[in-house]
Amino acid sequence: MDDSRLTRRTILGGLATVAVGGGVVYGASTLDAGGSGGTAAAEMHATTGTGAYDIELDGQPVMGALDAPVSLYYWSEYQCPFCARFESDTLPKLIENHVVTGDVRVIFIEFPYLGANSMTAAVMNQCVWREVEGSNPNAYWRWHSAVFEAQGEENSGWASKASLLDVTRDVDGVSADGVEQYLTRNRNSIEKNIETDSQRARALDISGTPGFIVYNRQSEKGGKIVGAQPYDQFESAIEQVKNS
Repeated sequence: MDDSRLTRRTILGGLATVAVGGGVVYGASTLDAGGSGGTAAAEMHATTGTGAYDIELDGQPVMGALDAPVSLYYWSEYQCPFCARFESDTLPKLIENHVVTGDVRVIFIEFPYLGANSMTAAVMNQCVWREVEGSNPNAYWRWHSAVFEAQGEENSGWASKASLLDVTRDVDGVSADGVEQYLTRNRNSIEKNIETDSQRARALDISGTPGFIVYNRQSEKGGKIVGAQPYDQFESAIEQVKNS
């Protein structure tokens, strides 16, 4: 397939695909992922603009150097046990071997779909990020990890507002009071933004979590990974996309 023939409408309306290894490669949008600069790898950063496939970056936490050549878009759901498995088994290796080296940046995107508590957790996630992004962005990572460590049975109440605020109070660098105030003032608008992000994910055939797109920002090609796949599959996908 000649990628140059893929129009913007083709990309957004039904992605044409070509098999590559364990995933698929897409013809990519001409939009740059936005943001650059030699910042410290494996730290959390805020960025703005539009990334691959019209993915909105404003308000999405980014781990790793903003100018990393490969982006890993990561859609997750705090109640999803498969996301928890990815977080414990695979993500630490990806951080060590690819994010710390400056090769990959990870964009964290909420995709709540398992129940009302899922949306509550997703909204709280955005509130925490807004609370810390300007002054102490690495505190977000501590909160994110603490919530996955606290994961219980689906819709059992562990991800209620009250329970998540209890988790937040134990996370260094995050003000639970500040988070709660931001949530009270902005919940409706945050939910609308999350729903827009979820609609965009579904348009990209990301229908569950964890879901990933690995994207080469220079060649504008990428691969999709679905589910908590083993590290080797991510390693292979990153290498193939990086060399595409």
